[in-house]
Amino acid sequence: MVEDADFLPGDGPSSGISVSLTAGTLQAIRERVGRRGVSAYLERAAQRQIERDNLDELIADFDKVHGPADPEAVAAKRAKLTGSQPGAEAAA
Repeated sequence: MVEDADFLPGDGPSSGISVSLTAGTLQAIRERVGRRGVSAYLERAAQRQIERDNLDELIADFDKVHGPADPEAVAAKRAKLTGSQPGAEAAA
C-alpha cells in the first residue's frame, strides 16, 4: 500500500489534498504560475520549507553540542565568500 511506504520529499506518486490559502496568497501564486501551475508551485515551496526545517534542526543540534557560532567568525566567513569587507552588511 502506497500510504505505508516511506518516500523522501519530491518522491513517490502524487496525492490530492485540500489546502486553504488566503485569497491574496492564492492570487499572488496564480499571477506567477497561472491557474494550472499552482500544485507544482506549492510542491516546490513545501520541499524548500522541509529543507529549511531540516537545516534548522541540524543547526540546533550542532549548537547544543558546540555552542552557538561566533558572530565575528561568521561575518569573516561571509565576507570571504561574498568578497565584501567584514561588517559591511551591518553598515548597509
